[in-house]
Formats: sequence, C-alpha cells, structure tokens
Amino acid sequence: MVTFHPPFFIQHLSHSLSVSPSYPHPHPHPLPHPRRSSFQLQLHLQAWRLALSNITSHHAIQSPMPPKLTYQLEAYAALMPNTCPVHALAYSASPGTYILTGSADRAIRLYNPFPSTSAPGDDRHSIPQGRLIQNYAAHGYEVLSLSVAADNERFVSAGGDRSVFLWDVSTAVTTKRFGGNAHGHTARINCVSFAGEGDSIIVSGGFDTSVRLWDTKSSSFKPIQVFDEASDAITCLAVRGPEVLAGSVDGRVRSYDIRMGQVTTDVIGAPVTSLSLTRDGRAMLVGSLDNKLRLMDRDNGSCLRAYTDPAWKNEDVKLQALLGGKEKYVMVGDAMAGEAVSKGEGRIWAWDLLTGKLAAKVTVPWGPQGFELKKKAVGRDGKEKARSNVVSCMAWREDGWGDQFCVGGTSGVVTVYGAL
Repeated sequence: MVTFHPPFFIQHLSHSLSVSPSYPHPHPHPLPHPRRSSFQLQLHLQAWRLALSNITSHHAIQSPMPPKLTYQLEAYAALMPNTCPVHALAYSASPGTYILTGSADRAIRLYNPFPSTSAPGDDRHSIPQGRLIQNYAAHGYEVLSLSVAADNERFVSAGGDRSVFLWDVSTAVTTKRFGGNAHGHTARINCVSFAGEGDSIIVSGGFDTSVRLWDTKSSSFKPIQVFDEASDAITCLAVRGPEVLAGSVDGRVRSYDIRMGQVTTDVIGAPVTSLSLTRDGRAMLVGSLDNKLRLMDRDNGSCLRAYTDPAWKNEDVKLQALLGGKEKYVMVGDAMAGEAVSKGEGRIWAWDLLTGKLAAKVTVPWGPQGFELKKKAVGRDGKEKARSNVVSCMAWREDGWGDQFCVGGTSGVVTVYGAL
C-alpha cells in the first residue's frame, strides 16, 4: 500500500459510488503474477460472494452456449474522414447522438452517424455515410485520445503535442491548454479523461510514465497532482467518482483513491493497453499484450475470466477493449496478427462476459482493395512492422448500455453498427 496526500481540490470529486445490480461471476482463475498491494477497498460484495459460492464446484459450472450477439453483422453507416488512421473515438454524453473522431492527420471531427439519406456513399464504400457536423483544428500532431463532458458542451483531447486541449463544442475553439511547459508532460499523451464534480478535473496519462490532474476552473496551468509510480508509459485511464485507474506498459494497473489518499497496484504481468470498468465499479476489463483480455475482481485482485482465441493474437499493438451490450459482451478489435481475412477488411471480436465463450467474430469492410495505406507500427522487438486493416479503437453508445457502437483503425474509416 502506498499513501499519498490528497490535494486541495478534493471537494470537487464526487464522494458517491453508485452501485448497479450485480451479476453472477464465474469461478475466479488465479493470476500468473498474483502479487498485489492493497488497502482493502471497502466495497459491499455480499451479492457477488453469494454468486461465487453457488458455483465453486466444477459440476456447478455448466455454462450454456453463449447467446447470439444481438447486434446486426452489417454496418449501417460509415464516417470517412480520410485515409489517415483513426486513433480515438468517443460518443457524446447521453443520449449519445454524435461521434467524435481523432486521427493521425491532427484533426478532430464531429459526426452525426445517421445518414442524411438512404442512398449509399461514394464509390469507396457501399454503405451510407454519416454527416460531418464540425471540424476542430488546433493539434500539431496526431490525436490519440478524446473525452466528452457530461454536459456535452466541452470535450478534451490529447496526443503527440504533449498538451491537453480543452474545447468548446459550439465555437470549435480551445478554451484552455494544459502542458507544453516545464509543468506538463515531457512526451506524447496517450490518454485523457474528465473527472470530478461537474467534470472540473482533467486526468492525463503519458509516455513519460506520469498521470497528471488539471483543474479546469483554476487560472493556474500547473497540474494539481502528479502520480509517477509507473516505471513505463501510461497507456489507458478509467475514472469513477474519486478513483483514477491507470494502466501501464510496466504490466500494472494502479488505482488511486483520491478521497482516501491511497493506491492499489494490480500486477498483470504483460504490458497493459486497455482498461474498462463495469458500471458498478467492482470489476475491470484489462487488455494486455499477451493475447488475452482479463476480467479482474477489484476487491481481491483475482482474475474472474480470461478471454482468448487461437485466431486472435496481439503482442505489439495497442487495441482498445470494452464492455458492451449492457455488459453482456467483451469487445475488442484485431491487430491482424493471427488468422488472415480477406484483403480490405478488419475484424472485431465479441466474447460472452460470463462464460468466456466466443459469441461473434465480425468482419469490418473498410473499402475496396488498395483504399487503405499500411501503417507502420513498432513491435516489442523495436523493429517496424507494416500493418493494415487493424481495428484499434472503438466506442459504445452510453458507455456500453446504448444501442449502437462504432469501430475505427488504420484505414481512416469509422464503421457504425446498430441494434436489431
């Protein structure tokens, strides 16, 4: 257990931890690296304990076949900024009418995913195109992360600029920029998120191994808190109430409780590239560079379920994973390092959350052959690798509880799927 001093802005952070109905958990599997420093988060897990006690014997774990994924396999809309890779996707806050995209061409675009007509798009794609609403231009480098405020009036972006950009949605201008000085990140920023009461705090994580907190209401441009316990790059963030979770290439997920001034470290082992919390905050979905996704119990650090497939491999590309379909499914893209598919197509995978069985494997049509340029990615061996048709980012409307999701990647096309 590590203790840090809560900063002065503690009053801005919500002290309420809402609890949604729990679901039964499968029997936990031990972690290959079961080292954990914990302050014993005081969550009431009676319902989960009861569910676990009912399935502890092997004969009791007779999991049925996973339900068919209740989302159509054919996309109904495409957002086509250009051929530059899309690195970040975010839905507007509830009801999630719009989609923001951040790409390698330094641009952020706001779309209405519903096509204006039922006619197909141009000759590059066979499905209707969504409507471009607004362009946001200020970045000098690639855009790697986006987060939208609950009031839908602001959003935050970050990337290769080493600065955090706070935007006004309606005017398409930045109202504040954090960093770019001696107090900011010293390398690219990989992830950002709003936090605190009224989304008054911005959390950023960077290649410089630090997590920084910025007060949007203050006139100061210094971070109000810096967490630098990681020994390698911060790749992903998750925020819930007074808690900030950060995943790192050093193979650890650190959970900072700002209210209590404590941090818990969960050791995954492999570099962590994706992090997503369940709605009740009791478990987290962790993606890592060892061909696995894991559902982790946040109370005791055990691995509740691992999601794998021989044809899905990822050891060197950051892929975003999330919980969708009202927490029925675990979703992730594809680095195209395993089983081959047709040229000009990407792929997304979905596992049943509880059983861990593969529920769907969906091809993503980017366009005709030659539409996509190959993207250079640096592997774990330090050598460049040419990759194409990689689905690396995704977003689900209303944080996984809506009726729509979208995916993007190296092609520059964002494909939108909807419920039947």
